[in-house]
Amino acid sequence: MTKAVKSALIIGGGHNGLACAAYLARAGVQVTVLEAAERFGGAAVTREFAPGFQISAGAHLLFALDEKIRSELQLDQHGLEMAATALETIGLDEDGDYVSIAAGTLSGPGALEEDKTAMTRYQRQMNRFADIIWGLKDQLPPRMGTTAKDDLLSLGKLGLKIRRLGTEDMREFLRITGINVYDILQERFTSEHLKGALSVDGTLGTFLGTRSNNSVFCALHRFNRGRDYALPKGGMGAVSDALAAAAKAAGATLRTNARVASITMDFDRASGVTLSNGETLEADVVISNADPKTTFFELLGARHLEAGFANRVHHLRTRGCVAKLHLALDGLPGFTGLDETQLGKRLLIAADMQYVEHAFNHAKYGEYAQEPVLEITIPSVHDASLAPAGQHVLSANVAWAPYDLKGGWTEAARADFLERCLSALERYAPGLRGQILHSELLTPVDMEQEFGMTGGHWHHVELALDAFLMMRPTPGAAQYATPVSGLYLCGAGSHPGGNVTGCVGRNAAKAVLNGQG
Repeated sequence: MTKAVKSALIIGGGHNGLACAAYLARAGVQVTVLEAAERFGGAAVTREFAPGFQISAGAHLLFALDEKIRSELQLDQHGLEMAATALETIGLDEDGDYVSIAAGTLSGPGALEEDKTAMTRYQRQMNRFADIIWGLKDQLPPRMGTTAKDDLLSLGKLGLKIRRLGTEDMREFLRITGINVYDILQERFTSEHLKGALSVDGTLGTFLGTRSNNSVFCALHRFNRGRDYALPKGGMGAVSDALAAAAKAAGATLRTNARVASITMDFDRASGVTLSNGETLEADVVISNADPKTTFFELLGARHLEAGFANRVHHLRTRGCVAKLHLALDGLPGFTGLDETQLGKRLLIAADMQYVEHAFNHAKYGEYAQEPVLEITIPSVHDASLAPAGQHVLSANVAWAPYDLKGGWTEAARADFLERCLSALERYAPGLRGQILHSELLTPVDMEQEFGMTGGHWHHVELALDAFLMMRPTPGAAQYATPVSGLYLCGAGSHPGGNVTGCVGRNAAKAVLNGQG
């Protein structure tokens, strides 16, 4: 691109699209964000699921929001406030012998002394390794197969960061990053229950089990600043609302109920969009917050792509495998062994690594887990605005629930899977069933429909080493610019991936402003 960009259209008002809009507008670009739904936020949205009960409908924990973005866009001044921070993780036990995992420490009646010492070493080392990966989050990925100075410099800096780990840690980083979380936890810890809880970080949101390669890599994505989990006041939608307010304050135009039907082309260049109501809009660049398959196949059309690139996009792994369970409760549930002060933490049902692996095994054959893994939050413990007085909401990510379920997600399949989820909860929180006023189960199919992401996949594209940095989502589109002139990506399918970070949006804005592509 040789001339400065004066106008941009952003398809989709998810958090990355809003971040991209804010940065472009701050740079003087005339930006319009087009969101198909009635509200902004994509999967980072708060909505009512039962009368008087509000829930974070998709993402429900904040742990990766980039602090530079929070500061630069003044999100706190735009209404972002935390209801709770530094949430520890509690691995639940049916008998009350839970383990509590905080940054660098291990406690609880199920914690073994030898594991407490091992946990300190494990957290220190994994956080050092995670710093390598997270240190790349705001960088333009280098291209493959070039001798360009910027690309070689970027690769050289990455190599230097790894070398600075020191000989011992560098060797360990290179040894474990691509392998499975089962092996490294077996090497380090004694308690089977602790290992089960820790293994969730390497498998949740991915089509991976504990014995699957890349699960250590995925675990490192949850070691950002020691996994400082937080709950925004007002739910995850508060993050998106703050980003939307920042974009508006910078001069961006935000439109809801504006579904894009297609990307329009001026010969070989993306020049605008056509909405589902027939309205056409033009701009210097079009930036898609949608997933790559939706962007290239549904909005653009494969006919505008080179065959090899289209084939790579077609083969991107986009099978969602996590369901979302929402419960409206008439009171605070009681989990065995926990007091009320602990119920607002991140609670895990993952008895041991074999339990987690068995749950995943079903997904490999197109089945849902017979005994699912659950990541549970009760955000109303910290934020009373989410439920009527004296009542509560429970939100849980449930693995595994494959998008392409054998026989489909029929009403019978939904009812049976919901029953299995409630049975799992009841084992750890006796009497919870009697407190349920309303339940909602979102399968990956539902997430695809509600949030517009192919396969209902959190990250738009599977998170793995072969879909990271210059490989994400695929060579030819890894620097946010695509093979189609004037068309960019700013969604979770691009580097550094999913989770509510805002980094993809900011990086895409930089690529546009720098004339990349």
